[in-house]
Parts: sequence; structure tokens; C-alpha cells
Amino acid sequence: MLGGTEFVGRAVADAALERGWGVTVFHRGRHAPPPGASALTGNRTAGERGLAALAESGQDWDLVVDTWSGAPAAVRDAARLLSGRAGHFSYVSSRSVYAYPAAPGLDENGPLVTGASPDDGGDVPYDRAKRGGELAALDAFGDRALLARAGLIIGPGENIGRLPWWLSRIARGGPVIAPGRPDAQLQYIDARDLAEWILDAAAAGLNGPYNTVSRPGHATMGELLEACVRATGSDAELRWTDPEVLRAAGAEPWSDLPIWLPPGELYDTMHRGDHTKAHAAGLRCRPVEETVADTWAWLRALGGTAPQRPDRPAVGLDPEREAKLLAL
Repeated sequence: MLGGTEFVGRAVADAALERGWGVTVFHRGRHAPPPGASALTGNRTAGERGLAALAESGQDWDLVVDTWSGAPAAVRDAARLLSGRAGHFSYVSSRSVYAYPAAPGLDENGPLVTGASPDDGGDVPYDRAKRGGELAALDAFGDRALLARAGLIIGPGENIGRLPWWLSRIARGGPVIAPGRPDAQLQYIDARDLAEWILDAAAAGLNGPYNTVSRPGHATMGELLEACVRATGSDAELRWTDPEVLRAAGAEPWSDLPIWLPPGELYDTMHRGDHTKAHAAGLRCRPVEETVADTWAWLRALGGTAPQRPDRPAVGLDPEREAKLLAL
């Protein structure tokens, strides 16, 4: 496991350990490895010397899973190093690799972003970084490479802050700005469902790209937020607010109001993608109630404050702006 100590990587490592598999995590040492896993320490951004512990370990593996979302050169270097020492390489990619805007129902054969390279070593946009990572995986492993193109990922361990923000806000109670319409369909994946599918797919020798997301409408925005109310036991009152009112007040979809997007190209791209290939290959998505309840239990166990990736901005509506909206 390249990474393996936070969110999706941790979910994969935990799932593999629960199966009784031997797990090695290669990480920077910022977080404790999962109990039961072996650990190697290094820094993938430091070139060959950063991979020294991996190169000198003398180990071989049946499967490598990589969640890297930075410069593709890090995927390239690790994949090349491991290509003769691992049977299969699963790269957690993103549906962001499709050229924007992605039409509703777009499948894995849709047009991809241009300009991506596995040799990019600097700061590149997220879509090109993920596509460059795909190219690096394919270059090193060919038909032994699996590309899991996830969309919105939520669940216990989330270090982006989207579902944790909603849970924390709703737990405070009182009137809560709820964006748009409650019947707006969502498409996402619980990190644990993604992890289980990756392990099953790799064990089965699957390769190539798969859109690893729920069906559109697996849950609605209303069902998600109502689940947050029930999980927290809050007296929160959801006040559904028209998108135009939110725009006029400067409240931004996705960042100020996480997960939610108003109707349009970005909504279609994020919440209306094709899912049939991955589901035919065994992907199963748990009910939103379970994802929300388990995320709240995890958040409470941490004392109420979720971890935050340093390379991602904090999300959530500013309390002062929300108060102004509620007063309208």
C-alpha cells in the first residue's frame, strides 16, 4: 500500500488486514500505520532516494494500491520500481480525468483531459495529475493496471471535510441552510466500499478503467442531511434555500456548501456519471444512513474534529454568512 495511513489508503489497508492478507504500507511517517501492517518509510517527492526503503526491502507483492493525487512523476517512479516485483497495480484515480464537461451517463470510453504526462513533476491541475498517474500506471504495468475512477468519496476517515462539516454543523442544531432541493440526486462512494471493490477486482485480475461510484440517486441531498440529523440526535431545522438566493449571497456550491451542486454542467459531471461497468464487476454501495452514522461515530471518537489534508482548503459555510442567509 503506497500510503495507507489516511482515508482511502487506510480503508484499503484495513480491509486487506481484515481479510487476513499481509500488508505493507510505504508512507512518510506522519501517521501511525494500521495495527498489524508492516511499514516502510520514505518520501515519494524526493526521487530515488525517497524510495530507498522500498527499493532495498527485497520484498515482492501480489498487489500494489496507490492513491497519489500529486505530481504524476511520483506514481511513475514507484510503479517502475515495483513493476517487476508486484503482480498487479491498482491506481485510485478520479472521474476528473474526463474532459469537462462530462455528459450525463458518460462511461469509461468518454473523452479524457489533454496535456497530461506521467513525467509531470511539478504542480499540475488535479485532472491532469490524476490522468498522468493513470498513464504512469499503464506504462509500468500495462494490462496488470486497474484504474479506479472514483468521484465524490465520503465516509469514516474523511480528511477533506465535506461530510464531517455537515455533521458538525447539524449537530450544533437550530436552523441550518440546506441548499437547493431535497430531491437533488447524489452520486458518491463510501471509502470502505471503494476499498473492498479494489481488493476484489485486483484479486480477480481486472484491468483498465472503471467508474467506481454509486448509481445516480443512490441518495438525495435531503436523505443525506436528514441522515445527519438522525445520527447526531440534533434539533436542527433544515431550511431549503433556492440556489439563486445562495449565489446572490456569495455562498459557493461544493466549497461553502459541501457535496451540493446546483443543476448544470458541473452537477452532471459530478453526480450523473455512468456506473454500470463497476457494478457489473461487483461494486456494492452501502445505504447513506450507514455511511453517515459511521462517520459521526468516528468523528465523535476523535473529539469532534476531523483531520484536514494540508493541501486542500477547509470547506463549509462561514457562520456569519449563514446567519445572514437565515435572516433573509
